[in-house]
Amino acid sequence: MSAVDTGSVRATTVAGAGTAKPRTWLLLWGAVFVSSWGGNQFSPLLLMYEDRQHYSSVLVNAFLGVYVLGLAPALLIAGSLSDRHGRKPLMLAGLVSAVVGSGLLACGPMGPEFLLIGRLFSGATVGVAMAVGNSWIKELSQGRFDPTADRAAGARRASLAFTLGSGAGALVAGLIAQWGPIPEVLPFLIHIMVTLPFILVVLRAPETQSGSGLAGPWWKQLTVPSAKHRRFVRVVAISCPWIFAGAAIGYGYLPTQLRGATGSWGLVFATAATVVALGVSSAFQPLARRVHSTSSARGLATMVAFIGVGLVIVIAAIATQSIWVGLAADVVIGFGMGIGLVSGLQEVQTIAGTRDLAGLTGVFYAIAYAGFLAPAVIAALASAVPVLTILTVAVGLALASFVLVLVSSRKHLPLA
Repeated sequence: MSAVDTGSVRATTVAGAGTAKPRTWLLLWGAVFVSSWGGNQFSPLLLMYEDRQHYSSVLVNAFLGVYVLGLAPALLIAGSLSDRHGRKPLMLAGLVSAVVGSGLLACGPMGPEFLLIGRLFSGATVGVAMAVGNSWIKELSQGRFDPTADRAAGARRASLAFTLGSGAGALVAGLIAQWGPIPEVLPFLIHIMVTLPFILVVLRAPETQSGSGLAGPWWKQLTVPSAKHRRFVRVVAISCPWIFAGAAIGYGYLPTQLRGATGSWGLVFATAATVVALGVSSAFQPLARRVHSTSSARGLATMVAFIGVGLVIVIAAIATQSIWVGLAADVVIGFGMGIGLVSGLQEVQTIAGTRDLAGLTGVFYAIAYAGFLAPAVIAALASAVPVLTILTVAVGLALASFVLVLVSSRKHLPLA
């Protein structure tokens, strides 16, 4: 029996988990959906803050990137603690953070500090949702909770919750920013209203972890032994940053570079770019399992290739100032994201030990989300180096990652 199967047995025998009901996983799916909504509702608003508040490009991209500073610690801390103390208390803390974060963002007209701190809370929310919520969905998608689900169902459901929630947040915020009232406030108030009911939903969800923490200080409970697994280090960690690097460049940074082409429709294009990338990702995820392989890194290698090609098309879009080429880039990046999220999570679930699932999921997303800093890095370098040169270097790095993943593609496979 594999580590994942052993973990499945353990998860489904937790005392007090309650009687299994059909579609129990949907309770957590909705909680992850609204958490992801809050994390991505800010992306299409970057142009609005540049135009209305006259913030610099560096500061605006810092708003986008500071999110990672809240997200990474939450991923690493919440995942490991939930493996030892239960999913429910950590997920509840994440939803409270979502409400606080959107409340601070709604105060954005009062100063940039509210946006910076609000983005930190939003990042923490998504960190909890990715590490804890995704693991919880996976555990509720197996055993007596969902005996008809296949082995990859948990990864598909979790990644769909993330991408659809992210797309919904961007769509609502972008449309309000272009045509709605009080666009710097209303999107965040709507998010608060859709999030609050899920606090009660999570309270009713069945716990899948025993809540038996290890002895000693809490920080000694944060170790994730499976993060040292050679498969994770040499395949997953090398490839996964490209999932969100591609996303951040495709629908976070690209719209700021096509302002001359989009004119007064800049917010509509930014929204469309986000929805296209995430929509393609969501639509393709049910098919992505056919790309994934249990005997090689075919899925992750394919993801890096798609992201690399997408970046080449981004360069063409900026060079030609073409909206349509830009949207084509987001389509290609969306395919890469869909494959990367499903294949990456399946790799993690295979590698993780019996006590490591949420912890390793957190490490995976922490490394992946480092790619979200790409626009801030590009904006900082752009004062000294042409943007197209920076993006060309990024394509070269993607190619190098692709080669490294291929080299280790069939090595260090966990026991099936």
